[in-house]
Amino acid sequence: MDIYVGNLAYATTDDGLKAAFAQFGEVTSARVVTDRMTGRSKGFGFVEMPDREQAQAAIDALNGQPLDGRTVRVNESQPKPRTERRGGFGGGYGGPRRDRGDRGDTRW
Repeated sequence: MDIYVGNLAYATTDDGLKAAFAQFGEVTSARVVTDRMTGRSKGFGFVEMPDREQAQAAIDALNGQPLDGRTVRVNESQPKPRTERRGGFGGGYGGPRRDRGDRGDTRW
């Protein structure tokens, strides 16, 4: 089960996050999300636990509890909603219209 952990202290590390959840069972991975440019924590992370019952026990026990001085929010991770993406440049032809029938001009 994938678990979202929000409101993390900037000092929280991957190992610290893993240790907090390891007391409830096996932790496959624990990752604090960091900014690519600065390397600083974004204040949230994800923990993966293979056993659903152990993961739920960890969620129930740690949600609303302090971790490294901050009260964390812990819940089952939800998939990121996908927005429909349409390719292209918004439609339309950007150049002058040359074929205007009878008029014979090149007005827009």
